[in-house]
Amino acid sequence: MIEASVQSLPATENARSRAMPTEIDRIAPALRPPGRTVMFQRWADLLFLHWPLPVEAIRPHVPEGLGIDTFGGRAYVGLVPFTMTGIRYAWAPPVPGTSRFHEVNVRTYVHRDGRDPGVWFFSLDAANPLAVLMARWAWGLPYHLARMSLKIDPDRVEYRSGRVRTGPTPMGCDLAYWPEGTPSAATPGTLEHFLAERYILYAFRRGTLYIGRVHHSPYPLQPARVLRLEENLLQAAGLSRPPGVDPIAHFASEVRVRVYPLHPVG
Repeated sequence: MIEASVQSLPATENARSRAMPTEIDRIAPALRPPGRTVMFQRWADLLFLHWPLPVEAIRPHVPEGLGIDTFGGRAYVGLVPFTMTGIRYAWAPPVPGTSRFHEVNVRTYVHRDGRDPGVWFFSLDAANPLAVLMARWAWGLPYHLARMSLKIDPDRVEYRSGRVRTGPTPMGCDLAYWPEGTPSAATPGTLEHFLAERYILYAFRRGTLYIGRVHHSPYPLQPARVLRLEENLLQAAGLSRPPGVDPIAHFASEVRVRVYPLHPVG
């Protein structure tokens, strides 16, 4: 994991983080939910890259039962690479070969009739065949097998991913970044909080929309400087990055996660 030197948020990032009045409860989902934990995980070295997009660009790619969540009238699409480790079911020891792997997901943010703000995944690429099969079968999530690497140097982090089966056009990402600033929890009402603090996920499995929960402490967020970015995973999801717009970039070192069961949306 990476630690960075201390500095304040850039002024441009502060401007992006102005509070937005909202009627959606974004605090309650962070509370530990009732019910049994089914899995423990650790998420490490997370990079959050986000771009604003018009709602109409995202709407065709999200089930009708979900509304597109917005901040300041704009929807957001995210590219999030990280390392998943410490994976085990709550009632069993880790399964050999599945307890640690790299992952990158493409996501947007949704709600259900003005409540339960969460994540909709367009794709999740992971470097573990068994984990991909299990997640697709048990969770209905659009996982893809990929070859991935993470390299941490004194002045940069390099992350590469390429899907194993992509057809004539390779699909993946190649990026370099470095975290900066002081790690801190996002303030409710800011753009950082809107983008990062998500504890609900949705999945479409066997014709039914499901909702799931995770629980962890708030992300220790800090700004990140993007040094290189090449990717076509958004394109693979039917989306396009806005031309000439740099991503909003944040880094988080690690959170320990409890995962709860999926259940049909009622």
